Amino acid sequence: MSHHPFKLEDAFLTRREFLDRCGMGLGGLAVANLFAEIGFVPTAHAAEALIPLAPRAPHFAGKAKRVIHFFLNGGPSHVDTFDPKPVLAKYNGKPLPIPNLRTERKTGAAFASPFKFNRCGQSGIEVSEIFSKIGKCVDDIAVIRSMQANLPNHEPSLMLMNCGDAVMSRPSVGSWVTYGLGTENQNLPGFIAMCPGGYPIKEAENWQSGFLPGVYQGTYIDSQHTRIEKLIEHIRNSYTSPKEQREQLDLLHQLNEEHQRRRRQDGRLEARIQSFELAYRMQMEAADAFDITREPAHIREMYGSGVHGRQTLIARRLLERGVRYVQLWHGAGQPWDNHDDIQQHAKLATEIDQPIAALLRDLKQRGMLDDTLVIWGGEFGRTPTVELNDSGKEKKGRDHNPYGFSVWLAGGGVKGGTIYGATDEFGFRAVENPVHVHDLHATILHLLGFQHDKFTYRYAGRDFRLTDVSGRVIREILA
Repeated sequence: MSHHPFKLEDAFLTRREFLDRCGMGLGGLAVANLFAEIGFVPTAHAAEALIPLAPRAPHFAGKAKRVIHFFLNGGPSHVDTFDPKPVLAKYNGKPLPIPNLRTERKTGAAFASPFKFNRCGQSGIEVSEIFSKIGKCVDDIAVIRSMQANLPNHEPSLMLMNCGDAVMSRPSVGSWVTYGLGTENQNLPGFIAMCPGGYPIKEAENWQSGFLPGVYQGTYIDSQHTRIEKLIEHIRNSYTSPKEQREQLDLLHQLNEEHQRRRRQDGRLEARIQSFELAYRMQMEAADAFDITREPAHIREMYGSGVHGRQTLIARRLLERGVRYVQLWHGAGQPWDNHDDIQQHAKLATEIDQPIAALLRDLKQRGMLDDTLVIWGGEFGRTPTVELNDSGKEKKGRDHNPYGFSVWLAGGGVKGGTIYGATDEFGFRAVENPVHVHDLHATILHLLGFQHDKFTYRYAGRDFRLTDVSGRVIREILA
């Protein structure tokens, strides 16, 4: 069968114009499926113009098709989780034999981890006792122990990890991914960020679309709630029937079209129009996806009954329904920012250890782990030395450490049971195979099928990319 003819000028039609000209209204949402059936794959710009979130092919066949990112906002300590440093016990309470690196606050003597590490799985990777359940899945995990960020401050480090730039406003990783791949379900957002109890530091900037069209921005869900009406505001309309809603949207569409004809370059208006229609389509699909009571009792028990168990199970249901990128935050603010008492790590780990391990097992038993990329980590690590207060007295916590920390990946083409890189014997600085955040992003994009230095978006006369002007793929952790 010959390919469907496609003219270059069609790429510059808005999605709404295309649907109007075809006389299909909402039926135009099936265009992507029609294209697939006849073997026609539009270019990225053409697909974006027609249906912004239509599924699109990457540069090459990637191993991963979707991403779930567990973000431990505040900065988990690597020397208390996935990077054991027994030498700290020898120097505990004493100055290190090397100068302390400069961080945000003053630090003092060496501070040994209060947690025991155990060798786990056939690979024998050492994992802290506070993540004992994840430890049982370590043969599916690649631990990067040599991560590096730029600065010891939350705000720029959050922006670097989530958006690829510590200073300038840039699109988030999830926005880049949905821009490149679209999504497989037009009735749900392509990119969802869940954070129970409110926003993290930097709020919605963490999942911003930046200069990309607004349709690629993450949709925020406050996952502390259990009722669908609270989880997704205005998901149900108690005043009008679906038919009446459709008529209202059609009228609004006509008014917006007239308004937009005089504002052809305003992408924000098109994003707003798309959000109205997405909200309408979500009313049935989202109610089902977020309803974990539809899961068997043994699955709900496997994830646990707490908020993190619920949001992780919801995330799996979203992923299997075609959502492309899901980011799960630990909670409002920066809960892992344990300056005063590192023992708080044990409490926080207890909240997510079971759900994350359950997700890895659940994805594996469903055959989804092979093409789902799982990411775990925060914006930086923490110092191997104890933090000091203003008067020089020791606290019981650790300061921020961007010089060396840990992140792990699983599934989606990752070589499990792998350790890559190392920090020095104290855990202060990456000394073996350092991995910058740009390298991590390059690797994530590679697993999804993108050549990171060719994956660009033209804005303000320049071709921008997630990895800026650097980044290398960490091929040693690829399966």
